Amino acid sequence: MTTSHSIPKISAHQVGDIPEWAVLERALIKLIDDSSLEFADRYTNSDNTLIWRSEWPGFDGSDDPYEGFMNFTLHYIMGGDPRLDKRHREIWDAITWQWTEYGQVVDEFDNAYDWMHHGEALLGFYWFALANPHVLKDRQRTKKFAALYTGENPNVDNWDPNHKIIKAPINGSGGAHYIHTWEDWGPNRQILEEYLPPFEDLTGQDPYQKRTPWHDNKIYREILEKINERMGMGDVPVNLTATGLATHAFMYNHEEKYKEWTLQYLAAWEERTARNGGIIPDNIGLDGAIGTYNDGKWWGGYYGWRWPHGAMTILEPLTVAGANAVLLTQGDMRHLDLVRSQLDFLWQMRIEEDGVIKVPNRHFDAGWRDFRIQRAIDPIIVWNISQDEADAQRVERGWDASNEVISTEGYVLGSARPQHTAAWYGYIRGYMPDYPERILQNNIDAVNFQIDRFRSAEWDPYTMDHYREAMSIHDWQILQPAILEALVHLTLGGPMPAYHGGHLHVAVRYFDAEKKRPGLPADVAALVSKITANTVELTLVNISPTTAQSTMIQAGAFAEHQIISATDHSGVKSAVNGAHLQVDLAPGAKISLTLEVARFANLPTYEGPFAPAQTEVSIPTTIKGRDLASEN
Repeated sequence: MTTSHSIPKISAHQVGDIPEWAVLERALIKLIDDSSLEFADRYTNSDNTLIWRSEWPGFDGSDDPYEGFMNFTLHYIMGGDPRLDKRHREIWDAITWQWTEYGQVVDEFDNAYDWMHHGEALLGFYWFALANPHVLKDRQRTKKFAALYTGENPNVDNWDPNHKIIKAPINGSGGAHYIHTWEDWGPNRQILEEYLPPFEDLTGQDPYQKRTPWHDNKIYREILEKINERMGMGDVPVNLTATGLATHAFMYNHEEKYKEWTLQYLAAWEERTARNGGIIPDNIGLDGAIGTYNDGKWWGGYYGWRWPHGAMTILEPLTVAGANAVLLTQGDMRHLDLVRSQLDFLWQMRIEEDGVIKVPNRHFDAGWRDFRIQRAIDPIIVWNISQDEADAQRVERGWDASNEVISTEGYVLGSARPQHTAAWYGYIRGYMPDYPERILQNNIDAVNFQIDRFRSAEWDPYTMDHYREAMSIHDWQILQPAILEALVHLTLGGPMPAYHGGHLHVAVRYFDAEKKRPGLPADVAALVSKITANTVELTLVNISPTTAQSTMIQAGAFAEHQIISATDHSGVKSAVNGAHLQVDLAPGAKISLTLEVARFANLPTYEGPFAPAQTEVSIPTTIKGRDLASEN
């Protein structure tokens, strides 16, 4: 643990014109502060529970209320109002209680759901540790949640250590959920009407059609029967997102068991892919074989190559797991090879339609179909981790990064989701020099749009119809105003995390050296303008004409990188040789720095640059009750 007195310092005194991006950045931070607190107050009761319906069936949706407020803490760690982190923690606890009453959450974790949704629910929980790694509740919950998958909880049967499988696509605190009931999928029926049939042999249905009549009870009954026969048991690639939970646990105390579990689980999927001729299979039986319940087919599993989303829910878990493994091994890039191989495999099957290059998105019994433009976010995250030009080529093949559109439209259906990862990549690679001003103004416009929406009579929490449809479970994430893409991209120098459970992989993060809190100090703006395999170029500006500020720069979200030296715009080079550097900014001062960085030189940790208070040091990792069995 590093204490602040040993951290090198440099000073900035040069005063000049304040850049437009700096003014916009601070305006966006303030706008999100105020609107998010107002949003939280509008949609919660006095006890922080959500103003919503009195009952909620099935196993869908516990992730959605968490998503509506998860960005509060991420905003705080970038320099937002501390009250947002406090409110997020209060609301997280209240949601956990409320969804326990609904019957979905058991022992503070979803009883039974898939890892696309577990991952979404856990994003905000992961960010608590970036805000303060010394909260006992967070540490103990992390160990408890991880034990659901590492096999340490003897009462929960999610993990088979012999075959190295998570035993069902639907899993959680209730263990492997093999049998799907009429109630389980009830809330999903309306939503799933918009997707192709989950099985090719569904009676009377064209397997390639874009809609499925889940409302028809006869069809629904047949779907449930086939789910229980073919999809309910065994492992699927989306379960690799569980490595994010084990990685989260590792970064608290560096317990090797979490690293070992992550690496062995990823290795198991690498072996299955090799066994399948280089294509990752999407369904593994409880016996460890490929296609056990699917007539030996390597396709056709839950969140697999065919249904419901196709390649997205194959590639993203591979990207998340590979990035986690790189973190845990301090930069062993071979762990990205599995996702690279699948990106390359799809690219080999590309076609050209009207001058546009497309890759297959789904595999049916008849072969590869549903050709689409390559999804950029997965190879961008891979490149962001590796800084390898071969990975940059994977991003850019068949795509012109300079033509990316910046729009507020995408935020309407989920304002917490990333929309402009490809545009950020275009900027950081030098193709879109005006990106900072454009994305900041875009996010300001989007937040103002959200404010108008949640203040409107249509979205009055006491009068709007919470029972109107299953989609009302998404209201909070649709309305929330904490739109953070611009701030993550520009201040931290990285993409938004993979939405379904990825960690924050960025070039730098900041701390207020005076207040000893995470985030940029008041009136300080930051811009990361270039990243290479061994450098980060950034600018800090103090827009206050009267108040000096001290900013602490950390290399990486988890201090995983090491700053070797810092060279300012005049060519003065300062040795650092640590994960942190303090920059003292005079009123109105601006400084541009080139940081020489040794990437992944350090074990990732949630510990920041300030030693915790002595009372925090003495707090135990876990609190345990009496062992009545041993007493008897």
